[in-house]
Amino acid sequence: MRITSGRHKGKEIKAARNIRPTQDNVRKAVFDILGDIEGVSFLELFAGSGAVAFEALSRGAQQAVLVEYNPDCLLAIRKNIANLKEVACSVYPVQVDKAIKEFHQQARRFDIIFSDPPYYRGLAKKTLQSLAAYDILTANGFLIIQHFKKDDLPVCAGDLTLFKQKTYGDSILSFYQKASCQSQAG
Repeated sequence: MRITSGRHKGKEIKAARNIRPTQDNVRKAVFDILGDIEGVSFLELFAGSGAVAFEALSRGAQQAVLVEYNPDCLLAIRKNIANLKEVACSVYPVQVDKAIKEFHQQARRFDIIFSDPPYYRGLAKKTLQSLAAYDILTANGFLIIQHFKKDDLPVCAGDLTLFKQKTYGDSILSFYQKASCQSQAG
């Protein structure tokens, strides 16, 4: 895996074995859809290798926070941080639901949240519900959830409203933003 654009373009990203990293073309699509992300705060949940957050930093994000609990993934993330000499990056080695609650308690907000939970465990919907309950997305922010194509995510969860979906093989990218779900119902 390599970073597709920005100041780290072409640099290799290491991943732990037995994970499903977000493919280069999917990462590129995420950032093509988001456009200019200069100066944003970026949160990656279920970070795995951290490839999406590193891509965000390479493209101008001000800071990236990676939440990952798996020890093998944490080792890969820390190696990637060292190899990229990336200082605007912090790692939270806790379960995702715990991290979301902690960020909420700290009144910490992020401009972009990317979540790519392991498939076949119902975690995409659970994480969406947790993010709806514990508001950590800025008012004009975006939530992107990468999930298995058979996972049916709701159009609305709290004040988070689905506004775009893109399919890439067995994966779907679902984009949410804060909006009144009542305005979407008509």
